[in-house]
Amino acid sequence: MKNILTASLEWVDARFPLSKMWNEHLAQYYAPKNFNFWYYFGSLALVLLIMQIFTGIFLAGNYKPDAALAFGSVEYIMRDVNYGWLIRYMHSTGASFFFLFIYLHMFRALLYGSYKKPRELIWLIGMLIYVCLMAESFLGYLLPWGQMSYWGAQVIISLFGAIPVIGEELAVWVRGDYVIGDTTLNRFFAYHVVLVPIILLALAVVHIIALHEVGSNNPDGIDIKKHKDPKTGIPLDGIPFHPYYTVKDIVGIVVFLIFFSIIIFYMPEFHGYFLEYNNFVPADPMKTPAHIEPSWYFTPFYAILRAVPDKFLGVIAMGAAIVVLFFLPWLDRSPVRSIRYKGWIFKTALALFVISFFGLAYLGMNAPTPLRTDFARLFSAIYFGFFLLMPWYSKLDKTKPVPERVTDR
Repeated sequence: MKNILTASLEWVDARFPLSKMWNEHLAQYYAPKNFNFWYYFGSLALVLLIMQIFTGIFLAGNYKPDAALAFGSVEYIMRDVNYGWLIRYMHSTGASFFFLFIYLHMFRALLYGSYKKPRELIWLIGMLIYVCLMAESFLGYLLPWGQMSYWGAQVIISLFGAIPVIGEELAVWVRGDYVIGDTTLNRFFAYHVVLVPIILLALAVVHIIALHEVGSNNPDGIDIKKHKDPKTGIPLDGIPFHPYYTVKDIVGIVVFLIFFSIIIFYMPEFHGYFLEYNNFVPADPMKTPAHIEPSWYFTPFYAILRAVPDKFLGVIAMGAAIVVLFFLPWLDRSPVRSIRYKGWIFKTALALFVISFFGLAYLGMNAPTPLRTDFARLFSAIYFGFFLLMPWYSKLDKTKPVPERVTDR
């Protein structure tokens, strides 16, 4: 049996670099030995991407992208398809967990400077993944054809109309019609199921290839390739990704699945944050919900939009809040990567940024009032200030000496 497997592997290797890919990206890819808790979320995001694709395929096989039948087909999946309710809840809960892990993955990059040279391209590809994920979520949000799906899409698409000159034509092009209807639903379904997932998968593969080309960052922000064994050329502060980190990631996946299962089986709506209660009501173009809000992972940017009195300037501010993230590698002028060796100025700025992000998320979930609008403007100023003032305060910040070798902390 062993000889047959060996011969089969040799036959494949002669025609496809299977063993070479295994060695380069797993068995002989050396990662820093001091990865900590924050390094779980990249692999967990990859697990969620795979899960979303497979559950999405199943749902697409029973879903009807028709304004008269879409809501009923979702109810059919939930009530009549064997384990359809489980697949649907896995998909809806998975979407929220996906964004949660992406945000934590991005925050880890902020903590340890994973966007700094030579990893600028990795950060840019990761940001493209984030933008595609936002598009994928928005496109899929309309498909259940519930009240919040319909009116949420109505509000977001109407933002295109705020663009001078071409706005109204652009909004019609996005909808495919003058109103949200069958054409919009079919178009969003095709993009959500086919186009954007292909782009996401391609970007995920490129992201991993780029990461393995320059090597992973670590909590100390030290390049482990500087210190290698003179005989073998193996980094002295590195260990093979497989089996050490594959086993570690499996532990993280098991812990995640425990929490994931608890939510699916006991609180799949998660108090209206994962599945809005208004979305259990069929879409009614003649009845507007009392308060329209996007999914929780969009609410910080929605709060920035509402904080600006002018609609067009609000759209610009909301877009700028995402675009500014692309420039992070060039805004940070600190000579060190990791927050462990940065001074109090950067740590204070990061703490204020986190507070502003959570504050904007909370305000975006609630109906606007004059007081909430004032707070949204304050938090928006802190949010943009973190990035726009970074070239100055990151230079002024007093840093600590960085060790030559990675620590075990």
